[in-house]
Amino acid sequence: MTAGRPDPDASEPTAVPTGSRTFLVGGGWDPGAAGAVHGPFLRAAGVAPRIGCLIVDEGDGAEQFARYAAVLRSVDADCTPVPLLVPLGEEFGERLGAGADSLDGLLVCGGLTPAYQEVLGGGLPPCLAARDLPYAGFSAGAAVAADRALVGGWLAGGVAVCPEDTAEDLAEVEVRTGLGRVPFTVDVHAAQWGTLPRLITAVVRDALPHGVAVDENTMVEVDARGRLARVHGRGRAHSVRPAPGARGEVLVRSYRAGETFAVGGRPVTAPEPVGPRGSAPATTAERRPR
Repeated sequence: MTAGRPDPDASEPTAVPTGSRTFLVGGGWDPGAAGAVHGPFLRAAGVAPRIGCLIVDEGDGAEQFARYAAVLRSVDADCTPVPLLVPLGEEFGERLGAGADSLDGLLVCGGLTPAYQEVLGGGLPPCLAARDLPYAGFSAGAAVAADRALVGGWLAGGVAVCPEDTAEDLAEVEVRTGLGRVPFTVDVHAAQWGTLPRLITAVVRDALPHGVAVDENTMVEVDARGRLARVHGRGRAHSVRPAPGARGEVLVRSYRAGETFAVGGRPVTAPEPVGPRGSAPATTAERRPR
């Protein structure tokens, strides 16, 4: 595994094109990282943007909205956060998206990831999907942005691959239909919660072409074409791909702020794969303490 080296397959220009970009935040509330983590999204949304904050409301939706609104305003005092609260167990209906025409960006917030997938697994409502809005996902909102969303779990065939308290109320590692905003699977809180082994497991078990685990206080910006990603913030993004021609092995590479890498299932040239040939993926070796 090699950390911090530019991906040799990222042959596109290093500048991420403008347009309907996607911004994936790995979680974290460090005020010192807020500008790097949220600033690119807010700038993409324009001047004095109105930002829809979609929250699955588990009873504390108003408090959660206030928390996100404060962070957004700390980065751009002219932005206007707009609450889009979805009661737990309900669908994100058209009534909640009635003001979509006035929004300049959409932030899908954090919480219980399976609940967000149940709300959004069928896709954004037409009133939002038809808009060319920049999309930001924070924690759960980042996970469900994927085409194949890793929603939780801590066991693979009954064997622990990450800490139980990261399981999102699921036992076995589970991949579901996501929003398809990005062509790779996403896990979050990577270094802080030890979730990289879970992503490795999902890539191998579910034959996923690419996965990215994002640290807290870190953001991955994906261009409108879904081909190039840039890392922002204080941590790293960890790219996981199947090792070519080696069943059950993966290639793991880590990228820091300012570095770019290709996405979309393209093959890469990389160092030695993680895990012995023919074995289960090497997950516990990648674990960090909480």
